[in-house]
Amino acid sequence: MKVIAISSIGGHWIQLLRLRPAFAGHELVFVSTNESFRSMVPNSKFYAISDGNRSDIKGLLSCVTQIFTIIRIESPDVIVTTGAAPGLIALIIGMLFGCKTIWIDSIANCEKLSLSGKIASKFANRVFTQWEHLKTDNVSFKGNVLK
Repeated sequence: MKVIAISSIGGHWIQLLRLRPAFAGHELVFVSTNESFRSMVPNSKFYAISDGNRSDIKGLLSCVTQIFTIIRIESPDVIVTTGAAPGLIALIIGMLFGCKTIWIDSIANCEKLSLSGKIASKFANRVFTQWEHLKTDNVSFKGNVLK
């Protein structure tokens, strides 16, 4: 099985890296918004993409184009993300390509789901929170990535 693991920088990326053992035995392709992260995943394919968010429409459009191209080229079975906007974009595009999609909301969102997490909960195959009190019918809690 081929898995695209995508996130933006900072805590999203650290949490995504903590998930690597869950994908042992599968082909893992990493995507993030910082080229220097390539060195953190030396045995995996890596793509650097533009960062984008709701206040940077030009960056967001560039991000959409790049992610579309990566998903078309890689043809993953599963896309997993810890956020933020690039991860949500990947889930939306992946869904159009028939990929299974998994959103893991950041541990930093301890009072409520992130905006992207709320959107993902409407269509992703699986959505996880890292806080038990935030679980709902559409959002599961199975523990946290960072302890």
